[in-house]
Amino acid sequence: MADTTSKQDRITEKLAAGVPDRSVKLAYGEKQTVDGAEIVPVAFVTYGFGGGEGLELGNGEGSGGGGGGVAIPLGAYVRGPQGLQFQPNVIALMSVAIPLVSTIAWGIALIVKAARR
Repeated sequence: MADTTSKQDRITEKLAAGVPDRSVKLAYGEKQTVDGAEIVPVAFVTYGFGGGEGLELGNGEGSGGGGGGVAIPLGAYVRGPQGLQFQPNVIALMSVAIPLVSTIAWGIALIVKAARR
């Protein structure tokens, strides 16, 4: 059993090694200058990975792993003549907000329905 755990640990370590620096740099992009204004892009970033090990079946042995991630551009900090301002990416914010608001409304509707019984 200890041998299987060590294989899973090795798979997970290999997957984790492939993930870039997990610092604030993932959410805040490199500063750029466009038309005299300094711009720092901001994104919501999440990722995950996992590993697995199958049971031995006959002469075969299973193992595996995978991962994925997503980055949603939320907007950018812009330093211009009016100072530092956050300029939101309205389309991305709406694509995140609409499902969130819908889920909250659905939950409230269930609570109200349950309270009426």
